[in-house]
Amino acid sequence: MPELPEVEVVRSGLAPAVTGARVLSVEVRDPRALKRHIPQEGDDGLGGHGVTLAGEAAAMRIADFERRLTGALLGAPERRGKFLWVPHTASASGASAPRQALLAHLGMSGQLLLRALDAPDDRHVRIRIWIAHPSHGELRIDFADQRLFGSLALDRLTAAPDASGAVDPADRIPSQAVHIARDPVDPGFDDAGFVAELRRRRTAVKRALLDQTLISGVGNIYADEALWRTRVHPETPGHRIGALRAAELLAQVRAVFAQALAEGGTSFDAQYVNVNGQAGYFAHSLNAYGRTGEPCRRCGEPLRRMAIGGRSSHFCPRCQRRR
Repeated sequence: MPELPEVEVVRSGLAPAVTGARVLSVEVRDPRALKRHIPQEGDDGLGGHGVTLAGEAAAMRIADFERRLTGALLGAPERRGKFLWVPHTASASGASAPRQALLAHLGMSGQLLLRALDAPDDRHVRIRIWIAHPSHGELRIDFADQRLFGSLALDRLTAAPDASGAVDPADRIPSQAVHIARDPVDPGFDDAGFVAELRRRRTAVKRALLDQTLISGVGNIYADEALWRTRVHPETPGHRIGALRAAELLAQVRAVFAQALAEGGTSFDAQYVNVNGQAGYFAHSLNAYGRTGEPCRRCGEPLRRMAIGGRSSHFCPRCQRRR
């Protein structure tokens, strides 16, 4: 699943093309890509007949999504953890600040691809959006998703539970993302709060790093890499980690994110690519994840794999001894 670096690469790639663009047209080819989209209450788009069959529910979502997004003025893409969204103002709303957003979750294989209007069809396109930008002209955004775990949705922007004081209208998040914590590259991330909460937990530190309500954006790959760099066994309970070691772990999460961002993210196959369809190359820099049986680059001991909470964990049994 794409983690923070991969989603950030997509966000930064979209930004120049979509910020200030107007949506010309929308085509939903597969309603399964709208599974998180909730149509506006009281507007089913079906002439008032209501929803009685699965086909009607799908048609309602498609009609609502296409109608509400067409004509919208798009703002700068934003991200929290693995969630990506584009704030927008409806063409006839007259609102001074966006109150809605196009929310994207890439799931396992979702891709947001920028294309020229006459570009060949991308494989597994589920939703297509045509936009016009004042500087870049008309472009096409293809949402492609082979495994259909990802989705697009229109969602209202709201104040985050962790917001302090008055919330700037331009600093809101989609309602479907309010349950997740800030990510460690967010300037508002609470380092001391993270360390304190981690040290209260009796669960394995690997499970804690994957808990998006504690720290967002960290998945299997970068959790394994940060733990390897910090020499912490993935099964170590959070309460057995000292404050200095917990702070070092957070620093290593940030360091591995920074390196992955510089290298375009991690790609093991064609399922994760940036907006131009190019793969990242951080996979060549991995020290732990996916290297079971290979020698540790620090001590030479063969790396091992174990399951924690149903997820694979890769570690060095010598460098990352469980004390």
